[in-house]
Amino acid sequence: MRSNRAKLRAGVSMAATLPMLAGALAIGIPAAQAADNPSRDTFAGTKPSWAKSTADKGATSDAARVTARVYLAGRNATGLAAYAKAVSDPSSPLYGRYLTAAQAKARYGATAAQVAAVKSWLTAAGLKVTATTAHYLTVSGDVSAAEKAFDTSLHNYAKGSKTYRAPSKAASAPAGLNGAVLTVTGLDNAPHKASHNDELPPPDGVFKNSGPFSSYYGSNIATSLPKAYGQKIPYAIKGYTGEQLRSAYGAGSYTGKGVTVAITDAYASPTIASDAATYAKKNGDAGYSKGQLKQVLPSTYTNTEECGAAGWYGEETLDVEAVHAVAPQANITYVAGASCYDNDLLDSLSKVVDSHLADIVSNSWGDLESNDTADNSAAYNQVFQLGAVEGIGFYFSSGDNGDEVANTGVKQVDRPANSAWVTAVGGTSLAVGKGDKYKFETGWGTERAVLSDDGKSWTDFPGAFTSGAGGGTSATVAEPYYQKGVVPNSLAKANSSAGNRVVPDISAVADPNTGFLVGQTQTFPDGSAKYSEYRIGGTSLAAPVIAGVQALAQQARGGKAIGFANPVIYSKYHSKTYHDVTDTPTGSPLAVARVDFANSVDATDGLITSVRSLGKDSSLEAVKGYDDVTGVGSPAPGYVQSYRRH
Repeated sequence: MRSNRAKLRAGVSMAATLPMLAGALAIGIPAAQAADNPSRDTFAGTKPSWAKSTADKGATSDAARVTARVYLAGRNATGLAAYAKAVSDPSSPLYGRYLTAAQAKARYGATAAQVAAVKSWLTAAGLKVTATTAHYLTVSGDVSAAEKAFDTSLHNYAKGSKTYRAPSKAASAPAGLNGAVLTVTGLDNAPHKASHNDELPPPDGVFKNSGPFSSYYGSNIATSLPKAYGQKIPYAIKGYTGEQLRSAYGAGSYTGKGVTVAITDAYASPTIASDAATYAKKNGDAGYSKGQLKQVLPSTYTNTEECGAAGWYGEETLDVEAVHAVAPQANITYVAGASCYDNDLLDSLSKVVDSHLADIVSNSWGDLESNDTADNSAAYNQVFQLGAVEGIGFYFSSGDNGDEVANTGVKQVDRPANSAWVTAVGGTSLAVGKGDKYKFETGWGTERAVLSDDGKSWTDFPGAFTSGAGGGTSATVAEPYYQKGVVPNSLAKANSSAGNRVVPDISAVADPNTGFLVGQTQTFPDGSAKYSEYRIGGTSLAAPVIAGVQALAQQARGGKAIGFANPVIYSKYHSKTYHDVTDTPTGSPLAVARVDFANSVDATDGLITSVRSLGKDSSLEAVKGYDDVTGVGSPAPGYVQSYRRH
């Protein structure tokens, strides 16, 4: 899994990697189970696409160890999906009739008899059940026991330059279990690394912006630098703060009071409380009241080096400070994953749902859809559906590499933003003018060119694509009902005549050149760790900004939970509650100038001056109406107040 935020403070995506697997399901449809063998229920996606016969290196040793998760389908998977849809749809008579966490578990959770039957099947095959939760059983054993339990053979397959274990055919469970098992993960070991308990590392090395800056968009024009697109351009802003964002997105007098926002990321910053308090004091945000910021932490952390744990500190810092900047009286509960791996992030999401820790959940992480398999997506979507029936909405950043072609060579979207059960948040370049007045937005997409040696021109202007809001059409997820009639067929049917999910749904500021100012403890070259501030962007910023806006909207509707928001978001499409974001809002292309420290700290190694184009998001375009960069648009001043009617 990667943190979308990583290094976007520098305007370049540098992701922390997790080989995350998932494929999303069409809204209202439970996990697919085929019946190749009428005495077995087969789990789609458990044989990965890369496990081809041409890559087969032979059977895995019977003595090799396997650790897997067997996810429980619960009492009524089809009913769960149906109720999640109905309770989220404003046209449904069941709209807003949420269940408590206890009621959801009682109605849709696995029964004791189902759990006992699954345990009996697994232990009879020779596997040991090492943990049991409300959602899954963890099992371990040798390969022969796993093969017996899941009626498959485990082979070693070449995948790139490495070799991994995977089933030679899809795993299955006895039909006599009557559908008690949702899926199994872990038989394929490509995304799983050996883990061990680690202490969290110190903060990352310091990053500082050089300047000159604009204090608001256009306040400081780079008169001594060459023109871009036929005009002198402004310097990038120093970083927007809370009042500028609140004004741009129509916060009014709302503060998020009485609403709780959860944030999930991997690991936990050891200095978040002091950093957040210092930032609020220095930048005009309300101080934190006692208990307003809480953390729910795992007992141990794993894979800290592989996942780049220290890089996730900045992610948590950005998310917390952005939510508080937009909704200064909202409560914030940070739920940390023990690592950046699927299992641990899923556990964090499950904690939110099982204890209903919040109504709004911001998630600034994701991976490529091409890494998806249906087994993990079934587990994710079950959690999202349980959240929906409880009135919990999940907001996921759409990614920072545009159409992903420059990153992977393949046009695709990111996930879990591609799930039909979450709100995918795209990104914009935001212009806030003098007096905190909203001027315009473009779709976030950056092309970069540097200043020539003689200072008279930009080399290879406008330069190469560097980063931009993730978006596009899913290759695997069916078109959800709420997008029909809003998303153009040219997008929805780009990969299938039947129509597919298109990302994103809504958007907010993400461009690091018009980004947000954050404050964080960092490690300086002399080894000291101290607080400093810098500008940052990415859809990792857009997601918590939208989560903060949703907290304001929930307060506006008297505290009543919004829940899974997409049906309402799309129902407002033809109203004036959104800024309809386009790439050329002023009628001509736009750009800003950046001056950066070559070493990211100081001028010792020189400065780099560059021009950064706005609204150049790979092959994606922000156009009038819905688009695959900004979705329906960004919240306009009437957006928050419109929830009073829902």
